Amino acid sequence: MDNCREYFILEGLKCAGCADKIEEKVKGVKGIKGASLNFFSKKLSVEIADKEDIKRIAGEIASIVRGIEPDVEIKTVDMEAENMKEVIETNINEIVVLGIGILLFTAAFILPFSLWNRVGMFVFSYILIGGRVINRAVRNILKGRFFDENFLMTAATLGAFAVGEYPEAVAVMVFYRIGEFFEELAVKRSRRSIRALMDFRPDYANLKAGDDFIKVHPEDVKIGDIIMIKPGEKVPLDGKVVGGRSTVDTSALTGESMPKELEPGREILSGFINREGILMVEVTKDYSDSTLSRILNLVEDAGNKKAPIENFITRFAGYYTPLVVFSAVGLALLPPFFIEGAQFGDWLYRALIFLVVSCPCALVLSVPLGFFGGIGAASKKGILVKGGNYLDALNHLDTVVFDKTGTLTKGVFKVTDVLTEGGISRDELLKYAAYAESCSNHPIARSILEAYKGEINNNKIESYEELPGFGIVAKIEGKEIAVGNGRLMKREKIKPGRRGSEIPGTVLHIGINGEYAGQITISDEIKEDAKVAVKQLRDLGVKKIAMLTGDSRAAAEMVGRHLGLDEIYSELLPEQKLEKLEVLNKEKSPGGKLAFVGDGINDAPVLARADIGVAMGGLGADAAIEAADIVLMTDEPSGLVSAVKIARITKNVVWQNIVFSLSVKGIILLMGALGHAALWEAVFADVGVALIAVLNAMRVLLTPRSFSVNIGT
Repeated sequence: MDNCREYFILEGLKCAGCADKIEEKVKGVKGIKGASLNFFSKKLSVEIADKEDIKRIAGEIASIVRGIEPDVEIKTVDMEAENMKEVIETNINEIVVLGIGILLFTAAFILPFSLWNRVGMFVFSYILIGGRVINRAVRNILKGRFFDENFLMTAATLGAFAVGEYPEAVAVMVFYRIGEFFEELAVKRSRRSIRALMDFRPDYANLKAGDDFIKVHPEDVKIGDIIMIKPGEKVPLDGKVVGGRSTVDTSALTGESMPKELEPGREILSGFINREGILMVEVTKDYSDSTLSRILNLVEDAGNKKAPIENFITRFAGYYTPLVVFSAVGLALLPPFFIEGAQFGDWLYRALIFLVVSCPCALVLSVPLGFFGGIGAASKKGILVKGGNYLDALNHLDTVVFDKTGTLTKGVFKVTDVLTEGGISRDELLKYAAYAESCSNHPIARSILEAYKGEINNNKIESYEELPGFGIVAKIEGKEIAVGNGRLMKREKIKPGRRGSEIPGTVLHIGINGEYAGQITISDEIKEDAKVAVKQLRDLGVKKIAMLTGDSRAAAEMVGRHLGLDEIYSELLPEQKLEKLEVLNKEKSPGGKLAFVGDGINDAPVLARADIGVAMGGLGADAAIEAADIVLMTDEPSGLVSAVKIARITKNVVWQNIVFSLSVKGIILLMGALGHAALWEAVFADVGVALIAVLNAMRVLLTPRSFSVNIGT
């Protein structure tokens, strides 16, 4: 029996090391010929010898995953990996449990219950609020993982219980869980994988079978088969046109702003969208080798090149927590042996205060909430940041690389130049071109009609013929009008004029009664804020600004010169964009970050590979938005300037919290060790400092006006 491939999504997988362990163990399962776990997309791909074994194999895989990462949920790819209903229900459950715990804590703290009733309510609320943290701490200890923030939170709060400060123990856990809850929400959003990109895959191919055509899966089509592409359909496989003429939208794949004309003998790539006529295509590559499939693979491979960014608190706790715990133990045990008259109970009390004060609650809460505040402030300006790590990375921005079409330009077409010959006026030339194009839905036709601005009287159009790959021939007001490319002029035996437009773009030639009348140039329009965005990025310290595009050299250089870019690379295929990005990445300053800004599916691999991927969210492709780390919903390049400013203010607030928290804690720790700090001071150094730090962090969210960007020229 032929091998088959099955896929599983490991929802909630956060540890790259655990991913490696899972992959190795899955490879050893009987019946599995090969396995690969992509940490970036969370997708586990397994090659199975016999599909009949899938149920048993899936069960063994589940056991392996649960043994290494119990919190990971396993889903097949045909399930919704990020079912919003499930996410909402999970969040509601968390909110309900936290709410009940907080209500019990508040009642026990305010209402005049008896001592033991209050203690019972504090303990029960503590279990409701902190049970998850305690469970994680115990489970990690059993696996040999000591001294993480879960352990320190558990030790600190239990220490507060030990010295009889029940309200403080619960309060610390309340603040921690609220901060953790907000952080998890951000993580869920930032953990969206590239799976949505797969929606762009064509679902079927129209395969020629005898005199008929049948719908089949693209994987079932072989090299040499003939397939039919109807208007509006995606091209499922690479091939060569053997019949029909049409224009295709290539922007999602190559970045080309203008539709591409195809005729027999021309190459066609998977991912193109047929716009007009029916095309007959001879397949030249298998589905797995076709352009679109390669791009999808590039996305995942590029994602794997990104080193996982460790959480700041986890790294800090790795050094801080063991030092604190061992110091507290030493403070409790050593003085009675070395200091005359020292009482063990007194020093144990000091050690517990030391442990309570030293809990990094202020950092555990305020650092992620500082970034959360920055993320919230950015969202108010139409900037979606998928994680605090990306916001932090903007502080080190060294190189910015832009795509052109839809990023620096609007991705819409506009008449930018009109040249006339033979005494015809500009308005008259536009009029005849508009009448000829009035029956077409082509983007170029719409741009000419927009430039004409007059009313179209269809009674003046006596005849009309659209010639795919050439243009349009029509009879208007008794005159023979030809509007199209150079091939149409040659076909109609019309000799073009000697003058040519100096403005790059698509050129339409117009002939009237067999004589050349002029030409119209249509170009993509540069966004209004693009130039000032480039200038302000330089003012913020960005050292190099470049452009990678699939557009023609002339169009790219025109845009690049106008904006004052440092380097311009044009006529690039997706894989070539990735190659150029690798070169630019090596040229950046040590410690500097490279950001790529794009909007098409062809940009997805580069967005995934860049240190910071920035997508245009208003008109951008879904694949680019999913692959990006930051999404500019306004489609304005200046949004990146705002994001950098927000990142810098967020960084300042975060470091204010770190310095403030450690300074206060350091002072109280010293006073506590010397016996000059009471428990209420320890509570302030823990909960009070945490609260102040959190309020300071939320200041970022509450002051979005401070991030305004001057877009005026």
